[in-house]
Amino acid sequence: MRRLKAAGVSETHAEAEAEALAEVFSEALDTRLATKADMARLEGELRLMKWMLGLVIGGISVLILKTFF
Repeated sequence: MRRLKAAGVSETHAEAEAEALAEVFSEALDTRLATKADMARLEGELRLMKWMLGLVIGGISVLILKTFF
């Protein structure tokens, strides 16, 4: 607020702008960003899901082939 006032901005405008910026930064810091550990865990879970889906599709394929052959 002091910098804005020093630059010639009115006190009410400087105060409103400073409060708005403080709110935006506070909100940005409250939101949690993904870390490398989060991404690694997600990658591991996706790998596991791919294997599970492959096993299910393989099992269904075996049952279908067994029925017709």
